[in-house]
Amino acid sequence: MEAEFLARLFLRVTGWQVLAHSYAAHGGEIDVIAKRGSLIIFVEVKARKHRDAALLAIDGRKITRLSKAARHWLARNPAAQTCGLRGDAILMVPWRWPERVEGAFELDL
Repeated sequence: MEAEFLARLFLRVTGWQVLAHSYAAHGGEIDVIAKRGSLIIFVEVKARKHRDAALLAIDGRKITRLSKAARHWLARNPAAQTCGLRGDAILMVPWRWPERVEGAFELDL
């Protein structure tokens, strides 16, 4: 949970508006949903000892669950469907600044 809090803080400091966090829907969860301009990002936060391990933790099963939750959120927020949508990751590695990976995974919307 600390990693998700730091990720939300990082997003805010870099100009993103956090729309939701820990958004759970049947079959999936999204750590953070944020918006800047006309772009909405669905963010998976991964904290690991090494960058590559954090990125590899977002596997096909995880992406399926993220996509289910994103579809659910979009159904409840229809105005968001006019925005650009993207799946990003924020990687948290000890003694390093958070790293946001744009387009880290493809959402099945």
